[in-house]
Amino acid sequence: MESTCPEPATPHQAMDDLDEGETAPIRFAWEPGRLALTFTAAKDRPVVLSGLGPGAAAPVTRASQPLVELIVTGDGRALNTPRFTSSGVGSRLRYVEHSTAADEDCERLHIVQADAVTGLRVTTTFTASPRIRAARVETSVRNDGAEPVVLEAISSFATGAVVAPEESTRDLVLHSGAGEQLAENRWSTRRLWSQTALADFNSALHDQPGRGGFAAVSTSTWSTVRNLPTGVLENARTGRSMAWQIEHNGGWRWEVGNVREGEDSVALVLLGPEDLDHHWSQELAPGAAFVSVPVSFAVAAAGLESVMAELTRHRRWLRRERNADRGSLLVFNDFMNTLNGDPTTDRLLPLIDAAARAGAECFCIDAGWYDDTDLHDWWPTVGEWIPSKKRFPHGGLDRVVTAIRESGMKAGLWLEPEVVGVLSPVARLLPDAAFLQRHGRRVVEQERYFLDLRHPAARAHLDAVFDRLIGAFDLGFFKLDYNVTPGSGTDRDAFSTGAGLLGHNRAHLQWVADLRGRYPHIVFENCSSGAMRADFAMLELFDFQSTSDQMDFRLYPAIAAGAPLQMLPEQAGNWAYPQAWMSDEEIAFTMVNGLSGRLYLSGFLDRMTAEQLSLVQDATALFKRIRNQIAGAVPGWPMGLPDWYADSFALALTGAERNLLYVWHRGGGAAELTMRLGPGIRAEHLVELYPRRLAPWKVTDGADGTIRLRPGIPGPSARVYEIS
Repeated sequence: MESTCPEPATPHQAMDDLDEGETAPIRFAWEPGRLALTFTAAKDRPVVLSGLGPGAAAPVTRASQPLVELIVTGDGRALNTPRFTSSGVGSRLRYVEHSTAADEDCERLHIVQADAVTGLRVTTTFTASPRIRAARVETSVRNDGAEPVVLEAISSFATGAVVAPEESTRDLVLHSGAGEQLAENRWSTRRLWSQTALADFNSALHDQPGRGGFAAVSTSTWSTVRNLPTGVLENARTGRSMAWQIEHNGGWRWEVGNVREGEDSVALVLLGPEDLDHHWSQELAPGAAFVSVPVSFAVAAAGLESVMAELTRHRRWLRRERNADRGSLLVFNDFMNTLNGDPTTDRLLPLIDAAARAGAECFCIDAGWYDDTDLHDWWPTVGEWIPSKKRFPHGGLDRVVTAIRESGMKAGLWLEPEVVGVLSPVARLLPDAAFLQRHGRRVVEQERYFLDLRHPAARAHLDAVFDRLIGAFDLGFFKLDYNVTPGSGTDRDAFSTGAGLLGHNRAHLQWVADLRGRYPHIVFENCSSGAMRADFAMLELFDFQSTSDQMDFRLYPAIAAGAPLQMLPEQAGNWAYPQAWMSDEEIAFTMVNGLSGRLYLSGFLDRMTAEQLSLVQDATALFKRIRNQIAGAVPGWPMGLPDWYADSFALALTGAERNLLYVWHRGGGAAELTMRLGPGIRAEHLVELYPRRLAPWKVTDGADGTIRLRPGIPGPSARVYEIS
């Protein structure tokens, strides 16, 4: 699923070329354009990424964290610790060779190490754009020994080079994110050495390294339900920063640990599933190989916003071959605060007309279109995906889809393809082997079975469903949802439940890639009860991500403003659901929610007055003018990262042609919002783009170079500005 890059050919110097008995370290550098990495290796030590930074010639630090951590059964750790550091195999790995390759769009580095005890050969691969200070990393392990080996953990990437030689780790702050259904993208900032992160226990006095740290872990297939697989270490004094993301649609772990002293006091380790948290282990027979989940990192020299700009550019580069949605299709979806999974012909037709008049380019019929149950309880019967006859009695679903197309919009449908309700006919028709299982029984969660996409019958069923629906209705859009999660995994045809789940996760990604290959013109949305699976493994394949199922428009700004830390701004499907009962300011508020990323429209537009609908039309017209700029912009937070309980929020999207500013205030007419927008930016440079027809906020200059905004409105209000 990765875009092609040239493969390295001739290896560089091998460790065997060193003089017999020589233990002095050797160093080699890799500088793919705007990124600089320095590696240190020796005959008695593993390879260490000892220098990392933007620009050329990364300074070498005294960091000792090995590039790879690897734990196998019967070997464990060289130094006991609850972290995934000081692993036995990782400590014994020795440099073999490295090789590089490059073309005008991509550069690649392979570093090969080997463990003489187990016979494992480990290759770490870095892939980077020559124009971005970031890289993707994967680690593969091959068993060149004579005996089977059981893997329990393998890092994708690890380093201790988080400060430059003249810097102190005491100046580091950690930015990390939490997720929760209906309260996604909540970010926190803490000093790295603090009561809630790392503790200084005086390593030198005790003559031993640290064993503690700060860890973020996800389990099962809701990969962003608790913690986010993205983080940032920022030097608050110098601005030097490093960001990372783990790109996996299942279990993962990242940890920042305390190691020794000074430059060698902090280590970062990024892993996919492992035995401790995810019940993952994998046997490697002689000659067999395993590849870790991919991860990415970025570096910058000017703080959080600069490194997130690099990671944003890197995400776009990784998605550079995704072509279906170059124009950020404006979708109306009938679910949120509207039909809520209960569509009928009579309810849909007025909405279709109103959505078209509002400026939507696609109309998606959300959940319920297949429900023929008497109780309208479709939850345990999903899986067959045949249009309801009861809901669409005169002309069927085809009549509704025809009305959508005749209104000038593309037609879309909601599906939850990976599950089958326990009462669905499909549950009886498919073999047990087509479902995730444990101990010989199908996994069940909330009256749903889970398809095992490693099995050909499961994939064939889904392929037939999509072929049938696309052929029958000429669809241009799908919303793919995922509302339950199966736990540790499956032990059918798997060495461990975690290995079974990883196999399914990877088969799911491949199935999506194959589906998109067959239907390259169709736009696909990723949804998982909002954003419970908003990892980059999914986001690399999908066009956009529903950022939440949050139904309170006043709570949405915190989600929308935080979303660009986890996803591209143009992928952040922020719901706007204006209603006739709202005031004009409240309508504008929810529309600004949508405008701050990928406008995702809903609401009973057919019940609005002409004046109310005009506020919606103004927003959709603005979105069409600025969406190309959003798709090239990088994010910033002129009032700091959004706080869930704050009254005010601000998000800046800075592009080559246009700089956009979104500001929300949840209430209090006497409030004054203060923000910094950069050197030379004054009040006169803020030009209101939306809503314009309502009373403007008062914008003035602060004496300290800040900009001050006074809404002067007692209830919720929001504005979009261009910084001219």
